[in-house]
Amino acid sequence: MTDTGLYEPINTLKPVAAGIWIADGPVVRMAAPFGMSAPFPTRMTMVRLRDGTLWCHSPIAPDDGLFAEIDALGPVRHLVSPNLLHYASIAVWKRHYSDALTWASPGVRRRAASQQIAVAFDADLPDAPPEAWAGEIDQVHFRGSRAIEEFVFFHRASATVVLADLIENFEAQKLGRGMRWIARLGGVLDPDGKAPLDMRMTFLGRRRIARACFEKIMAWHPRRAILAHGRWYPENAEAELRRAFRWLD
Repeated sequence: MTDTGLYEPINTLKPVAAGIWIADGPVVRMAAPFGMSAPFPTRMTMVRLRDGTLWCHSPIAPDDGLFAEIDALGPVRHLVSPNLLHYASIAVWKRHYSDALTWASPGVRRRAASQQIAVAFDADLPDAPPEAWAGEIDQVHFRGSRAIEEFVFFHRASATVVLADLIENFEAQKLGRGMRWIARLGGVLDPDGKAPLDMRMTFLGRRRIARACFEKIMAWHPRRAILAHGRWYPENAEAELRRAFRWLD
């Protein structure tokens, strides 16, 4: 990835709508086909709940400046791993925000142990929103994959859906030659981002289950969609979601 691959400025809060922010983070490296590794830009989402506490989806690798911005907003109370690939920075955040609850996605404890990453989780994400954010943030446990399950969230007040890896949308001009090849092979190049090919293959024979989950997401009628990797959708979310999930048809 070239230097422009980052969504700069990184490690700073960027308003999305009232009560919701994103922060773009540094690059992480993920396993790719043929023994390669792929550099991924990262992005987290933060929501201020009605009680003034903060809910953080897929925390990025932080720095002191980001923590200072967040501290000015309110106390962090929830650190959420949406799937088993999004957890690596939670331990750092928990050390800084010792009163925060860490929420585990399916399989994340086993994944962290296999990668020798020390992270402790306080609770498992339930299928229905827990009392702490019920009525403000909805969620769907997206099932059907034999390898990875993801929780998808919806901030009601801003009509924003928040995803991790069910859509990846990399911009070619931000990628080095090798990563462009990997992204093209995986079918995750903007403007046609979607779940990567290897992930889609894990739904074979079980797309009916996933389709039912997708229809629950569409019933929210989202206006925008935040993604963890690549260009996100500040508008036209319903059309983008139907395009990105057409592989379920």
